[in-house]
Amino acid sequence: MAPIHARKLAFAAMLSGALAASCVSQRVKPVYSALWGKQGERWQPGGRLPDFSYAGYRMGEAPIPRLPVKANVKHFGAKGDGKTDDTQAFKDAIAKTNDGAVYVPPGTYVITDFIEIRKSNLVLRGAGPDQTILYFPKPLMAVKPNWGATTSGRRTSNYSWGGGFVVIRGSNGNKRWGKVAKPAKRGDRVIVLDRKPALRPGDIVDIRQRDTKNNSLAKYLYNGQSGDVSKILGRTRTYFASRVIEVRGTRLVLERPLRTDVRPEWQAEVYAFEPSVTDSGVEDLCFEFPNTPYKGHFTELGFNPVELRAAHCWIRNIRVVNADSGPYLRARFCTLSGIVIESDRKVDRQATTGHHGITCSGDDILVEDFDIRTKFIHDLTVSKSAGCVFRAGRGVDLSFDHHKRAPYANLFTDLDLGTGSRMYKCGGGRDLGKNSAAWETFWNLRAELPQQLPPGRFGPDLMNFVGVYSNEKSVTEPYGTWWEPIAPDKLQPRDLYKAQNTKRLEAQAPVAGAK
Repeated sequence: MAPIHARKLAFAAMLSGALAASCVSQRVKPVYSALWGKQGERWQPGGRLPDFSYAGYRMGEAPIPRLPVKANVKHFGAKGDGKTDDTQAFKDAIAKTNDGAVYVPPGTYVITDFIEIRKSNLVLRGAGPDQTILYFPKPLMAVKPNWGATTSGRRTSNYSWGGGFVVIRGSNGNKRWGKVAKPAKRGDRVIVLDRKPALRPGDIVDIRQRDTKNNSLAKYLYNGQSGDVSKILGRTRTYFASRVIEVRGTRLVLERPLRTDVRPEWQAEVYAFEPSVTDSGVEDLCFEFPNTPYKGHFTELGFNPVELRAAHCWIRNIRVVNADSGPYLRARFCTLSGIVIESDRKVDRQATTGHHGITCSGDDILVEDFDIRTKFIHDLTVSKSAGCVFRAGRGVDLSFDHHKRAPYANLFTDLDLGTGSRMYKCGGGRDLGKNSAAWETFWNLRAELPQQLPPGRFGPDLMNFVGVYSNEKSVTEPYGTWWEPIAPDKLQPRDLYKAQNTKRLEAQAPVAGAK
């Protein structure tokens, strides 16, 4: 691993390069996409470009808070000397702390078991990723064996695609308000229930749908171009949370436009969105693992740092070193911000040092300001996810892994792919549909190599490519291929998420003096 001062110089160089690129872009005449326009005037709620503005902590409406320090792991016996097992001190500090941060002072802390956060308003905070190091000498399989198999039957650890030493865990609630009685179209804001619910404006509902035995929901999400979905077998689900702004008997008026059609045939039901764990986080830490050679795909035993299984939580300002995989976010309305992933491990035959870089398999997750300084088999992964946003990040040679099972309506915006030789490199088992479903959006992607349209096996025609560095000609079919290769330095807005989020929040902001 490079010395701290070298990494700081590299970061300074990256920052100065970004500022220089920004200055150049200001001298270039801007070009606007026909899907958005200059200020969103071309956007339509039911159009092919989704609304991504609700992604992230607290629906993208509030900054991540800085909770006050309430405890110090050293007061519970932690040594931080790189030798003593400090696991129990961490567990005790978390168990006995409420409504604040558990502080981890500078040092190296040996951790040998899961560290779980199952309460709201609890943060595990270090002194900074270059000062506070959590060191994990053995993998998760050595802590709690968890064998599984790939879809082809190969025996492997289930930590190959999930789990983390630090876990924030909660549930989303199961209070049911009723069934959806009438179909609603994507982009609509009104749904009708089979009975009058005890809801008030401002309450948040969760619309949940389940597929039929003939996979009609999955086929819809793939816009009729699903590929083989024989192994999905009616298991596709969709989730969509929105505030209610008006209740008219059995009719609910929603704040957000629906992300998909909602149909009774998909057993559409409305639940209260009541997360049991919120406002908890992990921040200002380094997660470090032994420098052992990476042996390749599905050999991972669980050198995984952190997993989110909650809502309205965050991971902020962390560094991950020598991991099998980076963070797994099986979450909703969470933010991962300011992560650096690097590795000194000996690479496998694919020249990669691990399995998954950052994985989103929930909904409305925001991943921003990341720097992946090594190559994973899959760098950025979406699977069974919707409304997730990857923005303002970079990598050595990023792959956008769409891991089948109908990931739809996710956004990749304002990203530097690095080399750009494997943008569409994906995984996923056989007969689980094409890699991507509909409405995936790729906006302002820079790379050393020009990009092309993906192969047909990647996904349906109903995807959006805008401002991707390319030598290809433009193809903008309203109901087919949308390939709008505006030069990234000319495209405005540069960051679609930021533009959509700013426009929404400005529209919602109260006018001064208004009553």
